[in-house]
Amino acid sequence: MEVAILSDTHIPEQEQRIPDDFRRRVREADCVVHAGDFGSKDALADVRALASDLTAVYGNADPNDVDLPAVASVEVGGVTFVVVHGIVNVVDSAVSSSEGVVMNRDDWLDAVADATRARADEPMVGIGGHTHEVEDTVHDGVRLLNPGSATGVGRAEGATMMTVEVADDDLSVTLHEA
Repeated sequence: MEVAILSDTHIPEQEQRIPDDFRRRVREADCVVHAGDFGSKDALADVRALASDLTAVYGNADPNDVDLPAVASVEVGGVTFVVVHGIVNVVDSAVSSSEGVVMNRDDWLDAVADATRARADEPMVGIGGHTHEVEDTVHDGVRLLNPGSATGVGRAEGATMMTVEVADDDLSVTLHEA
């Protein structure tokens, strides 16, 4: 099973469209994950129309009235993917009554790993966005992925997304650049 992972499209404020190669990958994937910051209801509708099965979360650059959760999960091939945008550590916020605002890379890693552990049992993968920086790392025992920005906006070094091939609890992650 193939999972297409993208984030931080910021359409139409910063870019007009997801690159054609990425659109094709989204259409062909068995499951699509978007880690927030679509940028508009139209951008969300566009990705929904491309994806046969979409799991998506709200990002800080999404309109307030977009009906998306802060945390979502999807099981693919025996692996649970937990998705958060990554601007707030929802677990820290709930447990310590702090705002849980993410201020640096370590905070981002903690936010995505904490949400993943709170939502899933092994095997699990945490997916986040927000930073526009590609990540594929293990933090506190949790595999974390950030596909960067699918349109290459902000701090991104270019337009990027990921695909994950899931077979027998084994993951093969590929970074794609447009």
